[in-house]
Amino acid sequence: MPGTGRKPRVLVADDERVIADTLAMILNQSGFTAEVAYSGEAAVEKARSFEPEMVISDVIMGGMNGIDAAIAIRGLLPGVKILLFSGQAATADLLEKARARGYEFEILAKPVHPGDLLARLRG
Repeated sequence: MPGTGRKPRVLVADDERVIADTLAMILNQSGFTAEVAYSGEAAVEKARSFEPEMVISDVIMGGMNGIDAAIAIRGLLPGVKILLFSGQAATADLLEKARARGYEFEILAKPVHPGDLLARLRG
């Protein structure tokens, strides 16, 4: 949060561990405090204790998908900024279902360029 001297907390959720770990490393080196979760369920649990200001999540994950995790996290933390990313066509259908339930999420296409991601988080 600006002016507090505290780094913004970001939760990265992706079932592809290399992607989650790499994004968290980039964020930690860029002025954020980032933690990872490797499933939608783990992201919801981590959000309870970590209380991130921002969540970056893959959409298509085994078990709970990223959209359902985002909705659950928004229920816990109403002010959280959520950024979804996906490399799969099935995402459009899932986003449409979320919209029908009253949820709107920003989405980036995979692969996500670190500069684009940082610009979105800082903007």
